[in-house]
Amino acid sequence: MKKFYCFLLGCIFAFIFIPGMAFSQDFLKNSEIHGNFQVDAQYYMPDSKLGVTDSTLDGKVLRMNGFTNVIYSYGHFSAGLRFEAYLPPLIGYDAQNQGAGVPYWFVNYQNDKLDVTAGNFYEQFGNGMMLRSYEEWTLGFDNSLRGLKIKFMPVKGITLKGVWGIQRNFWSTYNDLSRGMVKGLDADFFINDIFPKIANSKTKLTIGGSFVSDYIRGKTQTIVYGQKIYELKLPENTATYGGRFNLNIGKVTFYTEYAHKINDPSAMNNYIYKDGNGLYSNLTFSQKGLGASVSVKTIDNMSFKSNRSVTTNQLSINYLPAITHEHTYALASMYPYGTQTNGEFGFQGTLIYSVPKNTKLGGRTGWTVAANYAQVNQNSVSVVNDTTDIDQPGTLGHKAAFFGMGKTLYYQELNIEVTKKLGKRWKGIFTYLNQFYNKNVIEGHNNEYANVHANIGVADLTCNLTRKYSLRGELQGLWTVQDKGNWLAGLLEFTISPEWFFSIQDQWNYGNDVSKQRIHYFLLNAGYTINTTRIALTWGRQREGLLCVGGVCRYVPAASGLTLTITSSF
Repeated sequence: MKKFYCFLLGCIFAFIFIPGMAFSQDFLKNSEIHGNFQVDAQYYMPDSKLGVTDSTLDGKVLRMNGFTNVIYSYGHFSAGLRFEAYLPPLIGYDAQNQGAGVPYWFVNYQNDKLDVTAGNFYEQFGNGMMLRSYEEWTLGFDNSLRGLKIKFMPVKGITLKGVWGIQRNFWSTYNDLSRGMVKGLDADFFINDIFPKIANSKTKLTIGGSFVSDYIRGKTQTIVYGQKIYELKLPENTATYGGRFNLNIGKVTFYTEYAHKINDPSAMNNYIYKDGNGLYSNLTFSQKGLGASVSVKTIDNMSFKSNRSVTTNQLSINYLPAITHEHTYALASMYPYGTQTNGEFGFQGTLIYSVPKNTKLGGRTGWTVAANYAQVNQNSVSVVNDTTDIDQPGTLGHKAAFFGMGKTLYYQELNIEVTKKLGKRWKGIFTYLNQFYNKNVIEGHNNEYANVHANIGVADLTCNLTRKYSLRGELQGLWTVQDKGNWLAGLLEFTISPEWFFSIQDQWNYGNDVSKQRIHYFLLNAGYTINTTRIALTWGRQREGLLCVGGVCRYVPAASGLTLTITSSF
């Protein structure tokens, strides 16, 4: 692989610098190089209150995650690569990340009708239920495909895609047989563009469909379940297929997508042979001052990986979007929801209303209220027959009503947020949340914990002292009698726009039943921005918990130390 990188760079330099080439000056003039980089370095310190000792850190007190993307473009051609280093990875990231190298490279040609990429690439079909390859740095997640991607637009209004490749698996080589071969086809038809007579119609319709296949070598596998040994015959080809449409009529938009997956025995579903399916639908209404949306999602047995033995986030071919609201406030996000790939039924509704200013109700400045309700239950599951244990390896597993909601509640939340200007300089955001959190299911425990019922309140005030200086404060409270009990959190942030910011914050677990665990998780932050570069320093404690992005989560352990983050683009 190193020889390939040297060859690729050598070709670029040869085109640029070899004298006598007729196009060399034009080449230099029209060539562009751009990219970005990020470094997250942390110095960890022992902290007896958190249970972090020298032995826990294993002597690796200085850790770093970093990457650099470099992209070269000339006309219709572009090429790029990403260098990554985990030396070693920050605590909470998978230890398999450790190392340094170039895990991602590509060459691309693109014109008005054709877009071809060779090497590594990211792609998504529809909302991702059948295929989504993407990178999420904060989760330490990267399932890029290495192979070939072709996007073809034969006529206006029709987009066809084809992908073929093998997923990235940390630093594993692509011929080690640790994962299958992913192939997919996708098509989108923009009806208004295809038929000129309705091009200007207020009604817009898009129809799409996808097919994705995963080929895994090996027709048999031995597994141990309880005291039994099973010799299972496994399908070498597993496929998903489905369709979607998006309809917009004036102020109303309706989107729905359905996916079906043939039987795919794996460690994620205890090696059952049941087919899987999923449906996601969303209805929105929007006009000036008022917005509303309703979403519903049902999935059953929809884990889809290119390695049947993997039970972590890694090597996921598809993506099951979360149907719960994502929060940025610390205590509001303490109990986040993680999508249950083996089965769930959920729905969500949001209403946003802006009360006009200079009215009796809105006052001089007006205000906005946003209300959201979300609930996720187990899907409706029953046994296959009276003689077979549910989800026993080698069986059909279970029955599930396609649009049925089970009795077991996984997650429930009601939140109301009010935003209002409190004068010329002041702005306030006030939030109330009521949450139910099934800790055993979401975090994968064996009925060890009680369900969490929490009430959360947040007050966020910002004062623009001048055009350059601003001061922001947060006060948060979380009240529950389960888990670790009550919390208080506060933050004070001072900003000198656009260069500097300073903040101090604390999260205090004052309601913990164990007095020694009533810990203050304090943090001091400072940052400086110049042009496209941002440098930030953080010192203090990090509380343990789940970090979730879009329903995909990773566990973050408690830690204490100094963190340096540098981001830049060029």
